[in-house]
Amino acid sequence: MAGPGQPSLFSRRLRQARERAALSQYELGLRAGLDANVAGPRINQYENGVHEPRQQTAQQIADALGIPPAFFYTPDDDLARLLLAWPGLSKDKRRKLADLVEGKSKAAPLPAPAKKRARRKP
Repeated sequence: MAGPGQPSLFSRRLRQARERAALSQYELGLRAGLDANVAGPRINQYENGVHEPRQQTAQQIADALGIPPAFFYTPDDDLARLLLAWPGLSKDKRRKLADLVEGKSKAAPLPAPAKKRARRKP
């Protein structure tokens, strides 16, 4: 949990994803299925760490942003970058990335370094 004056991980990731999508808090709330009377204030409260949404609401927000909900919860910035990119990858690229991570890449091996020829003296 974040300390006083510090936004929680969820709230920081939510703001990052919303701003990346160029949505207002109100627009995001509406897209996530929140009532129009509370859409903006509710997202504001989530971003300011006043409240954290239930899992179902977090899923709806992630769906509205087109990202995996795991993005909101990972403390690893590199993994967060991958999660943001994931929805834009084709099925083939997703498989290739997973294979690469698992060490199963079918990429051509790197060529061996060229051997130096010994010079002959005349």
